[in-house]
Amino acid sequence: MTKKNDKRRRIVVIGAGAAGLMAACAAAEQGAAVTILEKTEKAGKKIYITGKGRCNLTNACDIQAFWGHVVSNPKFLYSAVYGFDARAMMQFMEDSGCPVKIERGDRVFPVSDHASDVTKALLAHLRRAKVEIRYHCPVQSIEVTEADGIRCVTGVKTAAGERVDADAVILAVGGRSYPSTGSEGDGYRMARELGIEVVKPAPSLVPLRTREDWCTQLQGLALKNVELTVDRPLENGGRKKKKPLYEGFGEMLFTHFGISGPLVLTASCYMDFDAHPEGFTMHLNLKPALTEEQITARIRREIEAAPKKKMAGVIRTMFPARLAELIAGMSGLSERVAASVNDKEIAALTHLIQDLVIHAEGTRGFNEAIVTRGGLHVKAFDPSTMQCKEIEGLYAAGEVLDVDAHTGGFNLQIAWSTGRLAGESAALD
Repeated sequence: MTKKNDKRRRIVVIGAGAAGLMAACAAAEQGAAVTILEKTEKAGKKIYITGKGRCNLTNACDIQAFWGHVVSNPKFLYSAVYGFDARAMMQFMEDSGCPVKIERGDRVFPVSDHASDVTKALLAHLRRAKVEIRYHCPVQSIEVTEADGIRCVTGVKTAAGERVDADAVILAVGGRSYPSTGSEGDGYRMARELGIEVVKPAPSLVPLRTREDWCTQLQGLALKNVELTVDRPLENGGRKKKKPLYEGFGEMLFTHFGISGPLVLTASCYMDFDAHPEGFTMHLNLKPALTEEQITARIRREIEAAPKKKMAGVIRTMFPARLAELIAGMSGLSERVAASVNDKEIAALTHLIQDLVIHAEGTRGFNEAIVTRGGLHVKAFDPSTMQCKEIEGLYAAGEVLDVDAHTGGFNLQIAWSTGRLAGESAALD
């Protein structure tokens, strides 16, 4: 711990995840005496599992394009992200001994393809700055005093009953996704105890459970270049809005419980099952690059090429075998001889290919969610500093806040940016 005669500003960071580590780096660079309190046995546990163990640490897209990928409260993040954007993060990694590369979709990874190298670079930076990290040290509460109507942070109390004094505390404990990494919602409890509003947390970037048995029958099948549209829930009175809740193009995967894959994970960001427990209706277009006329013409060509073949075999020329069998069965044409299929039946088959209806009944929960939607209400914090408006010396950063984004490195960049701003602000106030 900081020595008693050390006059430097004392900062406690709660949580050694992406936001916490960056906050500590930034605060230490400004000359503060920084201590990180981490409840688990090591730092960066969630970093290790991102990007399938490679760590998609940011996204190098244009900054204006970046905002299109932020789902919740993008305006709150303007100061943080403009102050420390993807290019700044990439340079930080390079300077810290972890060279990076840009891959498809502007996704940024360490050259080594090892997520552990990202954490190692951050920890090396902290060692050079003499930041102390205390593991197996969960925090019970944030200590606050009030005088003349002004509330100020004075430190924290650990679960072991120890008091750690501080001039500023940065809450960076993450949300509730992947609780095995230590993100169990502790930050929400601590915030509520201080009177800070918490938007109800929900899983986001998460696989979906479906009503349809045929989805589970296709378990393991991955589809590329398909389109998924999610209907908006009905308004009061049963009226339906024309604009879909979500519409995207990409890859998806059928599973033993329903559907997953990048396209589905992104769609899940917009689906609030708490508000709509009845679920959501989705439409899967298997051939979005083709018009109705082009698909119909293709079916006709396949029929003409093999008029004596059963339709199940004809459709197999257009799709993977299991999917072809499913479509043939759903169309009622599976055992029909190709030459016997009429124009009306071909039109119905075309419609099925362009609009396979799937009903999402719920998510796979926080255990499989990449991020958490909801969290500390952003109206309680100053976006230019990340400091709580009602409590001097209290800052928050990363997933504990009500900010989330699409997959592709955007959520980690939010963690780096808000952590950086919180650390600098806490050290300089």
